Amino acid sequence: METAQLGVLAGILVPLGFFAMIFGIVYLNKREKLSMIERGMDPRSYKPQSAPYQNLKWGLLLIGSGIGLFLAFILDHSVFRYMDDEAFFLYVALIAIFGGAGLILSYRIEKKEVLDKDDLTLQK
Repeated sequence: METAQLGVLAGILVPLGFFAMIFGIVYLNKREKLSMIERGMDPRSYKPQSAPYQNLKWGLLLIGSGIGLFLAFILDHSVFRYMDDEAFFLYVALIAIFGGAGLILSYRIEKKEVLDKDDLTLQK
């Protein structure tokens, strides 16, 4: 396809996709409220439950990704300095590895906190 044809196609598909996304969100929200009414629940009293460790998870993920990006930059400019091709694989791999390590650390902290709370309730 030529670039002019792709531009026309994108000009049609992007607004169409945006409209479909908004319609889907509104439709599913209304459907959820109707099913709550059918079960005898009040949809106005429903509040989404917040995840208690969500900020910790995002923080450790971003810190791990940042460390991975920094380490990839250092390795790219020192060890892989004389390679002809780009070291894009290095950036992606280290961001994924250190981001995953941050999520594993978050999981272990959450698990420790939950087990500590369970131990305290069992001791009482």
